[in-house]
Order: sequence, then C-alpha cells, then structure tokens
Amino acid sequence: MQSSSVFVPDVSVILPCAGSATRFSAPYSKELHCLAPGVTVLDRSLEAVVELTKIGLNVRLVVVFGPHKMDTVKYLARYAETLQMVFVYQNESSEPDLDGAIRCALPMTRGPVALVLPDIVVSGGDSAGSLLAALRDTEVTGWGVVAAEERDPSVLRQMGALAVVEEDGALTVGAATDKPADPAAYNAYWGMVAAAEKEAHRLPDVVGKGVDSPLVGAAAHLVAGIVNYNTPAG
Repeated sequence: MQSSSVFVPDVSVILPCAGSATRFSAPYSKELHCLAPGVTVLDRSLEAVVELTKIGLNVRLVVVFGPHKMDTVKYLARYAETLQMVFVYQNESSEPDLDGAIRCALPMTRGPVALVLPDIVVSGGDSAGSLLAALRDTEVTGWGVVAAEERDPSVLRQMGALAVVEEDGALTVGAATDKPADPAAYNAYWGMVAAAEKEAHRLPDVVGKGVDSPLVGAAAHLVAGIVNYNTPAG
C-alpha cells in the first residue's frame, strides 16, 4: 500500500556526476575542486538549486553516479537536510555518455525538470534566480535555458551552443546544437536547462548527436557568465 505521505517534489533536478572528465588532470573528481575554503565547484553549481528551496519549493535532486564517484556521493550528504536526494547508478555499457546519464535519471523525476551539470557554474549578480526564471519559462514555452553570450569559436565548440535571438522583446533560442564543428552561427551557450514535465523525455536530445535539439524556441535567460570547470584554469 502506498503511503499518503510519499514526497512529491515541486521541481526535479538532474545532476549527472558519472563522467570521467579525462581533461581534468587531478586525482579527485572535478566537481570537488576547491574554489575557496570549504567551497567546491559542486557547491557553486548547486547554488541556484538551493535558491529554489529558499522560496519554499520542494526539490528532488536526482544524482547520477558511477563506481568511481563515491567521493561525490559522500560529499553530497551535506545537502541531505535541504534537498530530497535520489541516487541512480549509470551503467555505461547500456547507457553511455551524458545523454545516457539523463535517461537513467528521468524515471525518478516528477514535475518540471532541470538539468544542472556539476562542473558548470553560473556567475554574476543575477545568477541566483536564473534557474527559477528558466523554470517559469517552461510554463509558456515548454523549455527554458540559462545562457551566457559568447563569440569565441573555441569556447562554443566545447559547449552547448545557442543562437539567441530577440523576438517581440523576448529572448528565444533560434538554433541549438551540442559542441558544433562550425560555431559561426551561434552567439551563446547554455549552463542550465529546464523542461516542462511533458517535455522532459526529450532532455537527452539536448546533448545528443545527430538529433534535432528541443531547445529551439526555448525562452533564454542571459546571465553575466558561465564557467566550465572541466578543465580548471591554471
């Protein structure tokens, strides 16, 4: 018999932590890289998620992990009183890569779903409410993205590239692709993605190859900057 007290979240957040990050040359997981005393990249990437709880939303964090990420699983215990956390194991042989991680997580999500990457940090004075803004966008367009403007082709080739256009005073995504070989048509990249519950099944296509991106037509919320810590500066 199902208990009437079963937790139903207002928002679900997928946090894929199973990647190996071969470009990150350190003996620990990239998301645990220290940015300040007691503050890691993972803490910074989750700031917008924690902000959702401060306005009273119940948030389910669906963490996708692999056998080499037990340090990250242990670290996330500090969020046990703030977020409802669900851990999903990714079998790389059957569901490889980032799109596979998202597919592993989707059965555990309820409500609108956000994709937050543990090595991507949204920065700037407007960063805290950026995820909430993207989630609210989904009520109208089905999709919302937190993005930063970028014109450097070398950066756009490594990111989820967007062509952000202004239509009737609103910013929308005119074109989108992941890590384009030719980024000339793109002027921004995304840091977080939000999808309405009925659209969430298409989240793997955001990072998939050879598929049409569901982000075309999404509302875009621009922030001051987005930093990829997969390859730390230095």
